[in-house]
Amino acid sequence: MMRRREFITALGGAAVAWPLAARAQQPERMRRIGVLLPAAADDAVFQTRMAVFLQELALLGWTVARNLRIDIRWATADAAEIRRHAAELAALAPDLILATGDSTVPPLLQATRTVPIVFPVVMDPIAAGYVDSLARPGGNATGFMVFDYGLSGKWLELLKEIAPGVKRVAVLRDTIANVTGLAQLGIIQAMAPSLRVEASPVNLLDAGAIERAVAAFAHTPDGGLILTASGAAIRHRELVITLAARHKLPAVYWERFFVTAGGLLSYGPDLIDNYRRAAAYVDRILKGEKPANLPVQAPTKYELAINLKTAKALGLEVPPTLLARADEVIE
Repeated sequence: MMRRREFITALGGAAVAWPLAARAQQPERMRRIGVLLPAAADDAVFQTRMAVFLQELALLGWTVARNLRIDIRWATADAAEIRRHAAELAALAPDLILATGDSTVPPLLQATRTVPIVFPVVMDPIAAGYVDSLARPGGNATGFMVFDYGLSGKWLELLKEIAPGVKRVAVLRDTIANVTGLAQLGIIQAMAPSLRVEASPVNLLDAGAIERAVAAFAHTPDGGLILTASGAAIRHRELVITLAARHKLPAVYWERFFVTAGGLLSYGPDLIDNYRRAAAYVDRILKGEKPANLPVQAPTKYELAINLKTAKALGLEVPPTLLARADEVIE
């Protein structure tokens, strides 16, 4: 993970390398971007994503303090704070707003239907009403999806592959993101009988409720966990990883940062790549294109990560065929 010092360097470092001759030229038009993040300012995951986004913008010719101003709002996960910051950013009338996740896009769309919005990560923009269609969004928002729902079944297959003895699976899902949480759970439950697994939901509410639910589930043997994709999953990632280790539960996650933090296995999109691609959309919009005409895109890169140290602690022997497919192995 990128450290806070590296992130701060990424924010400002691109602005200091320009030749003196370039600085002596006529000043470029300053463009303004708002950024709304559902996280605290010290969240390493979002620090990394933002650093990559800004680095990509610099490669495209956009440099903080030279021709670009960035207003970042770390709104935390609190819904009221997100709404407040969304209204404030919209009132600034920036050239564009970058909005991460399904907790930030709706309040921004309520606040403005004119300022372009680019989302690097959302679940289902059509079902959520953000766009008219993937090919032609039609409004002031466009961007990138996390994955199609069919990926959820792959998590169950991978859990059975790395832990064949699992017969019961607790599917941790966000009940607030009803459409996405229910869809992911539904696909897992539909596939479960063919793999001789019983899948049951656990709601991602507050930390205490999660801890009690996982502890109760772990009382019966042969259990495993699947953490479905959501903002709540990111907020509670450390707790879920800790509970999986404490109760000796093999767990599958949807993003590699869970595995680098001690989780067993993950399979999902390379979301860092989504932020690079989002920078390209920002560049195109700042140069005159309309979000209504830029198609919403699915991820192009997926990665499998395995933590062998965690597997050993759980008493699991990772099949060689699974190791051979892994994009990243942590030992």
